[in-house]
Amino acid sequence: MSATETQETTLQKGFIGQSVPRKEDSRLVQGQGVFFDDVKRHNMGYLHFVRSPYAHARITSIDVSAALELPGVYGTLTGDEVALQTDPFFQIAAPPGGHVKDYALAVGRARYLGEPVVAVVAESRERARDAAELVMVDYEPLDVIVDARKALDDDAPLLHEEAGTNMSYTGLWEWGDVDEAFAGADHVVRISELHFDRFNSTPLELDGALVEFNRGTGQWTMTTNNQLPGFAVIMMAPAMRVGIDKLRMVTQDIGGGFGNKITSHPQLVACCLLARKLNRPIQWTEWRTEFHQSMSHGNERWFHDVEVAVTADGELTGLRCKALDDAGAYLRYEPLGGVIWSQVVPGLYGWRNISVEFTQVMTNKAPVSPNRGYSRMQQLWLTERVIDIVAAELGFDPVEIRKRNYIKAEQMPYETPNGCVYDSGDYARCLDIALDLVGHDSLEARRADAASRGKLLGFGIGSTLDSGTNNFGQSQLLNPDLQFSGNNEVATVKLDIFGEVVVTLGTTPQGQGHETTAAQVVAGILGCDVDAVTVRAGHDTYWNSHAGFSGTYASQFAVTGLGAVKGAAEMLAGQMKTLASWVLGCEVDDIELADGFARIKDNPEAALPFMALGAIPNANNAGFPEDPPTMNCRFVYRPPFQVPDKERKFGNLTLTYATQIHACLVEVDPETGAYEIVDYAAVDDCGTRINPKIVEGQVMGATAHGIGAAIWETFAYDDEGNLLTPNFYDYHVPHVMDMPPLKTAAIESPSPFTPLGAKGMGEGGGGAIHCICSAVQDALRSGGHDVFVHDSHNPYHRVWEMLRNPGPARANVEVKSR
Repeated sequence: MSATETQETTLQKGFIGQSVPRKEDSRLVQGQGVFFDDVKRHNMGYLHFVRSPYAHARITSIDVSAALELPGVYGTLTGDEVALQTDPFFQIAAPPGGHVKDYALAVGRARYLGEPVVAVVAESRERARDAAELVMVDYEPLDVIVDARKALDDDAPLLHEEAGTNMSYTGLWEWGDVDEAFAGADHVVRISELHFDRFNSTPLELDGALVEFNRGTGQWTMTTNNQLPGFAVIMMAPAMRVGIDKLRMVTQDIGGGFGNKITSHPQLVACCLLARKLNRPIQWTEWRTEFHQSMSHGNERWFHDVEVAVTADGELTGLRCKALDDAGAYLRYEPLGGVIWSQVVPGLYGWRNISVEFTQVMTNKAPVSPNRGYSRMQQLWLTERVIDIVAAELGFDPVEIRKRNYIKAEQMPYETPNGCVYDSGDYARCLDIALDLVGHDSLEARRADAASRGKLLGFGIGSTLDSGTNNFGQSQLLNPDLQFSGNNEVATVKLDIFGEVVVTLGTTPQGQGHETTAAQVVAGILGCDVDAVTVRAGHDTYWNSHAGFSGTYASQFAVTGLGAVKGAAEMLAGQMKTLASWVLGCEVDDIELADGFARIKDNPEAALPFMALGAIPNANNAGFPEDPPTMNCRFVYRPPFQVPDKERKFGNLTLTYATQIHACLVEVDPETGAYEIVDYAAVDDCGTRINPKIVEGQVMGATAHGIGAAIWETFAYDDEGNLLTPNFYDYHVPHVMDMPPLKTAAIESPSPFTPLGAKGMGEGGGGAIHCICSAVQDALRSGGHDVFVHDSHNPYHRVWEMLRNPGPARANVEVKSR
């Protein structure tokens, strides 16, 4: 049966596409959710980290004696102890980045402000914090490097002597005939520098865990909110010199993740060592300033020497540039950002000749981690900036130049220059809907109205893709020695003795509605009500329902998670029909599942309730000539990936591509640079929408993150490596009063490659970032200011500076024409 046929088979069954109420909400809205910090154990100790006050310093001595003498203090852990008891974490990078030594605590040297140096455990969180202040650490400050553009200079301080360089990765990514494209171009637009700023998605719940050690078995149980436990244990077990089975990861409710909670494994190792050392459970909950200083920043990236080949009629035929990525002080998940951007090399556009010289460096800033839209967001922002700058410089309409260069719906599935396959979509149609929602046809009238009030009106577009379901073989394009490829996810569906349908997932939901959408798929296949399906909350590695990289990340649950659920539910449906045919004396094909019964299609009165089918194999199985079906089905969904071609850097790196097209109008006050979003629309296409309301919530959340990053959110450092936005006093996350009225719409272009026609989605916030950049640029240029926006983050003071001194922004762009 083809993928399309299997999609149709499932879609015929009722619940797909319905906005059924979320099953999770009954507990969450009543405050009955269970988060890691709600879990308590007798005699547990609270952990607090002593953190480096320097961005770069040699640790000359540590004295914990005063802390240990404080009543209620249970013990401490230092970097020297960590170095004796563990090995450095496995590095994804090939040399030189592969030589970096990274431990759970700083060993010998602190390399960023806020790096954990000592761990203190006490009877309460407050006592642990007090004791931490008594730990005496002597530092010898060292020179600091915070500007990635200077990290490879001869006089730059070296972060990791064992690596011999601050460069973690470099590579040339080139496809097509780039030289020919530029030789035949009518115009070449050159942009000297573009900058994508550093921020993250600030989940409400911070990192943490409750860690217990079982002396009898040598096993640890971690009740935590790490969102990719498969990756965490792969990093932790070799470092701790134990087998993976010694590390049990348990989650239930998680208060937001966004990729930021993938790289907490160093802190978890510290908790594990202390649980064993002190023979007591260890509770660690991060503080907001600690999170901002030390965890999970998004990748900061510069684009230099950007050149675009353009024909006289506005077709973009070639792109070449240098990309410089700032990984921070350690490579916790990097340099995967050095390949994941290539999932969306051309953006939404049809150019075939592209060359990118990609380099990643380490600096004395907090380590980066995946952040909603990880690494693709930066590349997509680049392609959108290029489109708008080309349009403004050469006199093309920003709408028409997009439509001319968009990949067309009739070209789908579309193979990109580097072998990725865009599965489906209609970008021009999404743009038309977005334009209609913001009243683009009355744009000039609204400009005039704004001008009459002393304001500059700007119109902007942000086109973005959400590539979902990673092919981990892409890691081999960075490090050919890695043994990762493909992807998979696991689910089990069983019929219990009383007829209850129970689903177990391998994923770690953080609010995306996994319990609801999984129940919808299962109910549709088994012919029962959604409320009759129980989906176990959270993740537990003791359940036999997880794979090597189980978790929730990379916009893949709708494909891998629900693909596994669908497979397991169909296996169970087959077993239920088989057993019913034995009992009712008919052929399997004569049986249907409907209304909570297995019944004969032509004689619905001849039926068995689910309770009977569940009881037979579990408690009433005598007398059968052969073993009845188990009614307990485990299915592993594996996407159809191949290992990419390492020499050509070519292959399908991800399975699906959801689309979001954003459009907005802003009004800028030319006296102050302050601006207001006066109209905003986001149009989504994620293929088959399992639950439209959940999809809409993801679109709104991603848009809010994008707006925050565009206007307010940034991790700014001074020259000494001090973080200037360490908490919510200085790092403003948009709240409801900051959000504009948001109009949403959707189309559905089902994926031909996935079991349900669905695509992963929810990481479209990059569309919002560029949409605002685009609108600000348009507003200023419409007011006679010859400027180009070259930064992703444009707070009011930066707009004011462009209004007062447009020279630097203008000098960044030049054109050569034949």
